[in-house]
This record gives sequence, C-alpha cells and structure tokens, in this order.
Amino acid sequence: MADSTVTVDDIEGELFKIERVRDILVRRESELRYMMDDIQLCKEITRLKKELHKLVSIPDNDKTNDDRQKEEDLLQQIHKLVETRDYLVDDVEFERLRENEEDKEMADFLRSKFPKNMMKKGAQTRQMPFNAHQTTSTFNKTNFTLMKECCGFTCSIM
Repeated sequence: MADSTVTVDDIEGELFKIERVRDILVRRESELRYMMDDIQLCKEITRLKKELHKLVSIPDNDKTNDDRQKEEDLLQQIHKLVETRDYLVDDVEFERLRENEEDKEMADFLRSKFPKNMMKKGAQTRQMPFNAHQTTSTFNKTNFTLMKECCGFTCSIM
C-alpha cells in the first residue's frame, strides 16, 4: 500500500535521483572502455618498440634491405598508434567537458524544480545524484591515468 505522505514531487525527485545514478554508471562504463582502449594501445606500442629496438641495435653494415624496410614499417605503425592514442585522450577530455556541462545543467534544473525538497531533505539523501563533482573527479582521475599510465611511466612512447 502506498504511503499517503508521499507526494508527486517526492516521487519525481526520487526518479531524477535514479536517473542520475544511471547516468553515473553509464559514464563509468564509458570511462572503463576508454581505459581498456588505452591499455591495449600502450601494450601494442610497447611490443612494436621492442621489436624496433632489436632492429635498431643491428649495426647498419649488417642490416638487410628487409631490416630497413621493417624498421620503417614499425615506425609508421607506432606513429599511427600514437596518433590514435592522442585522439583517445582528446575524446576523454571532450567527454569530461561535456559531462561537466550536463552536470551543471542538471543541478540547475533540479534546484529550480525541487528547491524545497533539496533544502528539506538534502542531508537525508546526501545529494549524491545532484553532486556535479561526483563523476568529474573520477573522469579527471581517468584522464590523468591515461596520461600517466602511457607515454611516461609504463610504456614511455614519448
């Protein structure tokens, strides 16, 4: 049986909270996909760099034309993967900025739609779904992680 003290505003507020939690989970899934792509790119770059290092360590006098061609091919492959990773990092940054904007718009909308409920029940609900910084800090961390884990500390492609 429904509680007679629950209002339509309360139900709408809960619905918006649930939708925000869903949005946060979808963002986290996207973030994890970016991280998986980044890890795969770094692994492939590292593998190609090791192969290239073996070829570069051969003295020029001992290199065959096939060795030289292989060096050139490896350099081109590495270059393409680095460019792909650059696009990935740009996408992560674009998503972070877009999500920040969405968070601000949603917070403004919720404040205008439920000004009394947010004041009255703010402590009770902890305002987690309304907090624009909830996903932003995670995304900033991911963006930094993408930069840190590759091209410096793990695969050092730059």
